[in-house]
Amino acid sequence: MASSRKTSSTAPGSTQVPAVVAPVDHSRVTQAILDFVSQIPASKVGSSTDPHAEARQLGQRAAQRAALTAGSLALPPGPLGWLTVLPELIAIWRIQAQMVSDIAAAYGKQATLGREQMLWCLFRHTAAQAFRDLVVRMGDRLLFRRVSYAVVERIAKQVGVKIGQRAAGKGLARWLPVVGALGVGAYAYYDTGQVAATAIELFSGEVVHEADTPPAAPAKNPVRAARKAAGAAIDKAVAKTVRGVAKAADAAGERKATRKRKAPPSSG
Repeated sequence: MASSRKTSSTAPGSTQVPAVVAPVDHSRVTQAILDFVSQIPASKVGSSTDPHAEARQLGQRAAQRAALTAGSLALPPGPLGWLTVLPELIAIWRIQAQMVSDIAAAYGKQATLGREQMLWCLFRHTAAQAFRDLVVRMGDRLLFRRVSYAVVERIAKQVGVKIGQRAAGKGLARWLPVVGALGVGAYAYYDTGQVAATAIELFSGEVVHEADTPPAAPAKNPVRAARKAAGAAIDKAVAKTVRGVAKAADAAGERKATRKRKAPPSSG
């Protein structure tokens, strides 16, 4: 009896195509992002007298650790390598989140580091458009709006899609064990450098929250403003007229008094 199991054979001289493996689930990436930005790591770095130089050193060390970590996790070849994609992302984010916290502490602004600032530093370079409802540039300052969890979740989903697309390329690199690992490590180094640059730009300036800005003046009613201006103009004209009349009356009284003084005395 013929076997029902299907077998496949590879023709001599042909190249075997690796099996297609489903990319990393976007929902898992999104949840990992939300978990990371909701927990701000503590920092043992103190406020520095030269925070910019300290921040650059922190970024350099973090980039080296990220490259080594990503390259090591990318060594398993083939389908086994796909299983390390999400753990690699989480490991890199952990390094980057600690770096952001340390950079904020070096500038003496660790207390201003919240969920919104961590989200911005880690993923702004990945999906800048996703942050249009969170961050507004005001000259050389960045204003962080107070947003709901639903908005943060939507931002995380948009970032998760971008990272999921990028993770597909990382998964394919696993089929080239040594060369792929070097490429993954190099990208982790570059990516961590981008995060460091964003954190330095943020904490070297003024970190502004929406609640810290003075409330905007209420919009003026144009009709009411016009009436007020017209009333003020009328009052000014009336006051000017009254002053003119009073001045003329005073001048007339002065002339009358002068004529009386100059008039000859009447004979009896």
